[in-house]
Amino acid sequence: MSPLEEYTQRLTRRSFLSLASTSLGAAALNSLLADGAYAQNPAGHLIGSGLPGLPHFAPKAKRVIYLFQSGGPSQHELFDYKPEIARRVGEDLPPSVRGTQRVTAMTAGQQSFPLVPSVYDFAQHGDSGAWVSELMPYTAAIADDLCFIKSMHTEAINHDPGITFFQTGAQLAGRPSIGAWLDYGLGSMNQDLPAFVAMVSVGTGNGGQPLYDRLWGSGFLPSKHQGVKFLASGDPVLFLSNPSGVDVGTRRRFLDDLARLNQLTRDEFGDPETSTRITQYEMAYRMQTSVPELNDLSDEPESTFERYGPDARKPGSFARNCLLARRLAERDVRFIQLFHRGWDQHTRLPDGIRNQARDVDQPQAALVQDLKERGLLDDTLVVWGGEFGRSVYCQGKFTEEVYGRDHHPRCFTMWMAGGGVKPGMTFGETDEFSYNIVKDSVHVHDLHATILHLLGIDHTRLTYHYQGRDFRLTDVHGQIVKQILA
Repeated sequence: MSPLEEYTQRLTRRSFLSLASTSLGAAALNSLLADGAYAQNPAGHLIGSGLPGLPHFAPKAKRVIYLFQSGGPSQHELFDYKPEIARRVGEDLPPSVRGTQRVTAMTAGQQSFPLVPSVYDFAQHGDSGAWVSELMPYTAAIADDLCFIKSMHTEAINHDPGITFFQTGAQLAGRPSIGAWLDYGLGSMNQDLPAFVAMVSVGTGNGGQPLYDRLWGSGFLPSKHQGVKFLASGDPVLFLSNPSGVDVGTRRRFLDDLARLNQLTRDEFGDPETSTRITQYEMAYRMQTSVPELNDLSDEPESTFERYGPDARKPGSFARNCLLARRLAERDVRFIQLFHRGWDQHTRLPDGIRNQARDVDQPQAALVQDLKERGLLDDTLVVWGGEFGRSVYCQGKFTEEVYGRDHHPRCFTMWMAGGGVKPGMTFGETDEFSYNIVKDSVHVHDLHATILHLLGIDHTRLTYHYQGRDFRLTDVHGQIVKQILA
């Protein structure tokens, strides 16, 4: 919707409300507004409502938990087993396989591209026979609940554009993130918590690539749709606590008076950001109760912490964030995104990826099992993956034991679970070097189109008019991966 159209609608709505408030219809109107997603906060602002007509069709999923592994996890060490590499260790990658693909500046100067196999063993698991390496035994145990996509590919070859592409559908910064699109289109299911929450954890011994707030931002959408970052220390959300000397009653009166002043500005200028300001103040007030309750894990039995692993009590850890993700899902938060940094192993990959896998393996499996046992997995879509994969050839000096791998956008593995996705399935196929896709390729836009479809959204119809044209998350292509739908 354009700002002019939004302004016109606000004027029309204001005129209607002004007339309704002085008539017998006011009682009926207030009753309607107090119902479900159209409830009013004390400032009179409608909260929780998405766009009219959405979802476009019956959804399979109500919410998403996106476990984003920042840095580019190596498919060679985790999920894409290729025994041919071990038989040809040290040989140069055939030019016919590499083709004309560009490589990063970090390996462009290499005189050779020697094949290097993983030092870790692989085995097939479950009735599905999915290949998973010894690095992820807990994930292997739930293989029959997962749908592995071996044929993901992207256009980006460096981290920031690659991460930005997965979060926003574009390599350049400035577009809305996927969670913001969902909040804009579908609205919130919980009036006391944000519709979109982001949490960041750092891998063991590796800070990894920086992650900027714009990755969960609203771009050109109204800023009320941006994600709220939960912090690992202090207040879970910035400025959540009342200032010293201010009690709850004083805070409530202050916000009521401030909302009236903001409403005067909104009525005069029609600026949607003024409405955002009112909404965010009210959300912050409600979160003063809801967020501390969410973060209080004293009601969790000891068995929960044993399931999620030794780091489950450690604030800011991936394990703790997975447990919080389950609690957020129980409270109907629409989009929950966990970023885990540190997967960028250009050197000494065997040690680095072992630590990373240890960080995430047990808690991510526990999350899927926990959701399943609580009846939440059926309508919760869990997505796992990074911004690209890693190369089959060794970066830098070649050794069979201590090696590194460069970025590889041509093919890599992600997995999904629940929310209308077929369990116990492997989709797509790569060549014997896990260098090129040979069957059923899946582009970033295809993944986004499929996620939106599972939430009941036609990805071509969720648009926003900005700078003279309609934008969408899958701008301007994307095909639903129908083969993985249950």
